[in-house]
Amino acid sequence: MSAPPSSAALNEALAEVAVEIDRQFDQLLTIPDDPRGDLYRAMRHAAIGGGKRLRPLLVFATAGLFDVARECSARAATALEAIHVYSLIHDDLPSMDDDDMRRGKPTVHKVFDEATAILAGDCLHALAFEILADPATHPDPFVRIELVTDLARAAGPNGMAGGQKMDIEAESTRFDLNTVTRLQQMKTGALISASVEAGAILGRLPPEGRVGLRGYAHDLGLAFQIADDLLDAEGDEAVVGKSLRKDEVAGKETFLSLLGPERAREQARMLVDQAIAHLHSYGKEADLLRDIARFVLERDR
Repeated sequence: MSAPPSSAALNEALAEVAVEIDRQFDQLLTIPDDPRGDLYRAMRHAAIGGGKRLRPLLVFATAGLFDVARECSARAATALEAIHVYSLIHDDLPSMDDDDMRRGKPTVHKVFDEATAILAGDCLHALAFEILADPATHPDPFVRIELVTDLARAAGPNGMAGGQKMDIEAESTRFDLNTVTRLQQMKTGALISASVEAGAILGRLPPEGRVGLRGYAHDLGLAFQIADDLLDAEGDEAVVGKSLRKDEVAGKETFLSLLGPERAREQARMLVDQAIAHLHSYGKEADLLRDIARFVLERDR
């Protein structure tokens, strides 16, 4: 069994990344003095403050293995978080999950309106690729286009959006464990994998050298989703910051409903141990990635 996480180091890293991502969004989303004001306010409402910032931290932690300049990592991390935030805005819409709270505050369509929320999500989606395509993210155009391609693949029909569609279908169709696993690999795991991949791309690590990191990200993504299912069933809404137990009400099959709580916990522990084992070729420089994997089992939000 893996050792407990170094909570002080991890909490410090999460806090630093949260400040950095908020700073990036604050600079990128300056409110214009024209009729687009509420659109920018809506983007800022969703993007600044709150959230675990786990995906940005994965970018920083992986890029740190290869001594990537922090500003390059920060821009790539912000792009990943922009895609994540756009997906949350759209997931919360009445036509999707119809949620009133996200990250401990009212959802975007509740504060503004549904049309503004849709456009805010659209703009954050576009902003992600604008950031990655900018030479400020990396001077090498081949690195930039690989970042763009990988994130587009992770966000599209073979990744997050495709997984979201499968999740909608899960409300009216019975899924077995293999199908639920594939759904979550796409809906949740694809962006987690893209975050690790982005750090490796920034570090100019060739694809054949990324096998261990890809294995880490794959197992981490599944462990994260199992922990999310457990939180949905057993968590405190006031701590988690969003509505819980909606999957059970909707009759969706999840890791928890298919495996039961104890088997699900054991599976998550096994996946975390496997994720850490994939990092065997790295030394202490990968300790933050190891701590992130252990954190997945301990988180309460």
